[in-house]
Amino acid sequence: MTEADENIEVADTINETPENVEHQTFRSGYIAIVGRPNVGKSTLLNHLIGQKISITSRKAQTTRHRINGIYSDDHSQLVFVDTPGFQMKHLNALNRGMNRVVTSSLRDVQVVMYVIEAMRYDERDQEVMKLLPDNCPVLLVINKIDEIADKGQLFDFAERVAKDFKYADIVPVSAKFGKKIEELRDTLRSFLPEGGLIYDPDEVTDRSEKFLASEILREKVFRFTGEELPYSVSVVIEKFEMDKKLRRISAAILVDKEAHKAMLLGKKGEKIKEIATQARLDMEKLFDGKVFLEVFIKVRSGWADDARMLQTLGYE
Repeated sequence: MTEADENIEVADTINETPENVEHQTFRSGYIAIVGRPNVGKSTLLNHLIGQKISITSRKAQTTRHRINGIYSDDHSQLVFVDTPGFQMKHLNALNRGMNRVVTSSLRDVQVVMYVIEAMRYDERDQEVMKLLPDNCPVLLVINKIDEIADKGQLFDFAERVAKDFKYADIVPVSAKFGKKIEELRDTLRSFLPEGGLIYDPDEVTDRSEKFLASEILREKVFRFTGEELPYSVSVVIEKFEMDKKLRRISAAILVDKEAHKAMLLGKKGEKIKEIATQARLDMEKLFDGKVFLEVFIKVRSGWADDARMLQTLGYE
């Protein structure tokens, strides 16, 4: 190590002392995460807050609700607003409602993260770009850089994308492997206004355990059915009770057709048993306690295009 390297390390150590941290201005605010479906927004959110609260799968259009994820440290609180991927086709009542969630989430935030995939930028991304506000900073976040062998290509790619909008900054990340996450937090923090805590510093989301339980179960349905089961599946928590430290949960998986029910059941009911088991294990990890989970499958034809049913299910 050279003398210059040693000096840099000493300087870094000095900058991290508690005395300096105490004198930093506290910043807080809301940060919207937007992008087309399947660019990794939910995976990115989970890494940014350091805990899994938003479900992920390889199937597009997994996220359907607005979910706030909260990251707090000694000098800031970042409230991330995860939104569904903006829909350009198959606009049933469910998808129209999801698009309203995206547009409404952009109104009252201090910063916007516009997420795209590295080396992939087309008319779908440009449609989302048209929604970006001009009254607050917008960061271009280029995700999935782990999939690019020649990192030198990223500069030219970022330069080409940046011609379409005036971005406050450009940050390349890999949400899958958690690379450049701290750099992204630092950049976002610099654009937030001075302010106090919005939520209790111990909170990681504004959603209830009941909501998180339904999302965990829906994620397992997506993961264990692959492309077999159509997108029109939802989960309703019919009972969520605390019995001392045990959570007793009864959940119904809604499907559109009897054939979809058979897909979920699997041979001798093995698939639904595996889905329920994996969901229960994830719930116990998130809630830090034992869970008793009952899962049923119910057929509700046309639920994704039934406004009244969507309201009952809590879709905005």
